[in-house]
Amino acid sequence: MTVEGSSIDSTRPSIARVYDYLLGGKDNYAVDRQVGDVFFRDLPGSVAIAFANRAALTRAIAQIVTTTGVRQFIDLGSGLPTVDNVHQVAQRHAPESRIVYVDNDPQVLVHGCALLEQNDRTRVVRADVRDPEGVRTHPDTLELIDFDRPVAVVLSAVLHHVNDAEDPAGIVRHWRDHVPSGSHFFVSHFRSGDNPETAEAERVLQRTFGRGRWRTDEEIASLLDGLEILDPGIVPAPLWRPGTVGGNPWGVGGAERELTVWERLIVAGLARKA
Repeated sequence: MTVEGSSIDSTRPSIARVYDYLLGGKDNYAVDRQVGDVFFRDLPGSVAIAFANRAALTRAIAQIVTTTGVRQFIDLGSGLPTVDNVHQVAQRHAPESRIVYVDNDPQVLVHGCALLEQNDRTRVVRADVRDPEGVRTHPDTLELIDFDRPVAVVLSAVLHHVNDAEDPAGIVRHWRDHVPSGSHFFVSHFRSGDNPETAEAERVLQRTFGRGRWRTDEEIASLLDGLEILDPGIVPAPLWRPGTVGGNPWGVGGAERELTVWERLIVAGLARKA
């Protein structure tokens, strides 16, 4: 697989690389660690958001594969490869599963292609999630995804990086209108907690990246308008079907204990197109 336009700017922080750093990865630069250290130093406990989100994503993919006939996945804003990526979870349960990863960070493309070059059921597309039609009609997407059959659209921790003026609901609506009945949508999103922690974390992201929008439960649910939100609804990520198939490799529980304020600031939900 060739990599085009893959110039990496190590002087500016990247959302994907900061997230990688928070999860303990090594695909990041000093400028990314500087941002990540703000969370480690000034917002102790906030890293639980990243781990809770990743664990819920793992469970959601396993649930989709083991309880439905969906075998196609589009992971929008996928970030850098880490433990139990979507293709690893899906293909563990159904080897025929096909996955398209989408991100606009050139380093994601470089590392993703290197990791996935031996997997002929997986593609990595460099594109912007704010251009859903461009993603949907990209040659690599069309090579792998049959839009006449149900698709799982994964929006894990990405819509909160889309500001209101960029129409995050329109992104979901475009995919809803272009996938058939039986398709599933997984969404996780920063949740407004009306507390100092939320305000400070949002301020850090806005100052660094010019984006980062915490939303209420009602606002997050409205992003899935026209879809059937499945049980247990939009809930804190550690409480989204804990202990279900797929395991919890990130070690973040929640069913047996009180959640921290940070674990309540990331919610997850699964919806289906009727």
